[in-house]
Amino acid sequence: MAAPLLDVIAIGRSSVDLYGQQIGGRLEDMATFSKAVGGCPANIAIGTARLGLKSGLVTRVGDEDMGRFIREQMQREGVDVRGVHTDPMRLTALVLLGVRDDHNFPLIFMRENCADAALDESDIDEAYIASSSAIVVTGTHFALPNAAAAQRKAIAIARRHGRKVAFDIDYRPNLWGLAGHGAGEERYIASGNVTAHLQPILPDCDLIVGTEEEIHIAGGSENTLTALAAIRTLAPNALIVCKRGPMGCVVFPGAIPDDIEKGVRGPGFPVEVYNVLGAGDAFMSGFLRGWLRGEKLETCCAYANACGAFAVSRLLCSVEYPTFPEIEHFLREGSRHRALRKDAQINHIHFATTRRSVPASLMAFAIDHRSQFEDIAAQANASPDRIGDFKLLAVQAALKVANGRDGYGMLLDERYGREALFRADHANLWIARPVEAPGSRPLDFDLDSPGSLGAWIADWPTRHCAKCLCFYHPDDPEDLRLLQERELLRLQDAARKGGRETMVEIIASKHGPVSDDTAARAIARLYAIGLRPDWWKLEAQPSETAWKFVGDTIRATDPYCRGVVMLGLDAPEADLLRSFELAAREPCVTGFAIGRTIFGDAARAWFAGQMDDAQAVAQMSARYAKLCAAWTSARGETRE
Repeated sequence: MAAPLLDVIAIGRSSVDLYGQQIGGRLEDMATFSKAVGGCPANIAIGTARLGLKSGLVTRVGDEDMGRFIREQMQREGVDVRGVHTDPMRLTALVLLGVRDDHNFPLIFMRENCADAALDESDIDEAYIASSSAIVVTGTHFALPNAAAAQRKAIAIARRHGRKVAFDIDYRPNLWGLAGHGAGEERYIASGNVTAHLQPILPDCDLIVGTEEEIHIAGGSENTLTALAAIRTLAPNALIVCKRGPMGCVVFPGAIPDDIEKGVRGPGFPVEVYNVLGAGDAFMSGFLRGWLRGEKLETCCAYANACGAFAVSRLLCSVEYPTFPEIEHFLREGSRHRALRKDAQINHIHFATTRRSVPASLMAFAIDHRSQFEDIAAQANASPDRIGDFKLLAVQAALKVANGRDGYGMLLDERYGREALFRADHANLWIARPVEAPGSRPLDFDLDSPGSLGAWIADWPTRHCAKCLCFYHPDDPEDLRLLQERELLRLQDAARKGGRETMVEIIASKHGPVSDDTAARAIARLYAIGLRPDWWKLEAQPSETAWKFVGDTIRATDPYCRGVVMLGLDAPEADLLRSFELAAREPCVTGFAIGRTIFGDAARAWFAGQMDDAQAVAQMSARYAKLCAAWTSARGETRE
């Protein structure tokens, strides 16, 4: 028998969850929604992948944008999607959710003839099921004859190949036709019919997990011990896990005792309940992480309870499930916050370990300049309206050099580069956008007064990075320093709440002497106030020692930092090439973001009518390509 390639495959529901963002309001009054992958098996596939397991999913999605969103998000999370089938006849399921208060969570399932409900035996591939150490089947999908047959087929294959079967009872009464469309949050309605459907599944299960209410429906009794005993009779060798909300869980590896407290237990984590939706799927993910890795039951419980605690303390489901570094940190350090979503260190670990992957090296063409282009246009007596046309030419130049490869990017503004932004984004270049008011000191943002920084960034595509230039020197007067630091923290908060990365650009040389430790002291000070940018953008440093000081400061404080890119400050090309040699020796320096050295001469000639479009593109692409070649050579890299 071949060794399994995957740890777990979850089977059944997948949906797009739309969460109302107005906490405490009715769904009728919701004005904005956040989007996330949902559905018990889809959540478990993501939850286990975030905890380090190799997971897969068997489901159906529609042949439309929401179906593609589920597939793409699964791939970003590292979930194997070979079992995600596209149904050309049906739409992807949608769910509308809200948080009314601590006990009421309105929920509407929009699943009429949806794609995942059409799952059938043809979707179950024997080789795929056999490629996993375990499968997870879910109770709700036994409510439909075709989906039930699919899950029974998967169970039979798993048993035949010696694989484990985990059963998440996952009881949703209205998906069994026991409650109306408006009763999606209903958790328990007694039903002999549902019990009759679920009990034949139990003998083939190695792990059975449910809340007390779900244990009741599977065991056919509203007395928990009686229900547990009934399940034990049907599944004499299964591990039974009873979830008990804030009291944690109790595990029964053998005979059911006369007191539920006599089962195996792990630590519970009393936290503020913000949203219970999806907490059970997070719990299941944590338990599977321990169970499939052969951990002690107490450890499995600790993982599961911690994952559940994170889930109830955050708004969304899969998007906000913890990663294993988060769980390790939490179990080791704890948190002084009952509302875990308010723990800055945990939030930083979460954001840094769930953000999109990027290439190890980044070479960016920076053309986010605004005031400089206004000056160039004015000197040539040209209309500022032409600035956007030139920035489109810059995108052409960048794309010519990138040639479809990863690791290339652009810094572009929306004031003059709106069309260029669209073009660069469609070409999948890495993109950062400036937020600072040009030349401002103290730092100010480039907003239409009295605009909101958070609302502005919320309008961007989520993969765009917020870049902020701050003329900051560690020896600045205290009042100036504190004012600038406050604005940088405002930016971080606005960007993180919207799921956007930040790049903080520090230029110290314009406002004070620079020595080997100047940049490192600036970074250390900003780290000390809680700033954790995804990227730093720094001017060329005076020595190899200075770069080492920068790298040591970053490594000591934020191991999740993506790194440093070097800026150019309109330096001559020869000077930049020498600077590359120094910078490339420091591992934290991962690339460059350079502008005027690439576009300056072309822009002046083009605006003056001395160079046509093709010549401008050719000059910019040649200079950009030369810098890219020099950087990769300095780093000892090759580009295919």
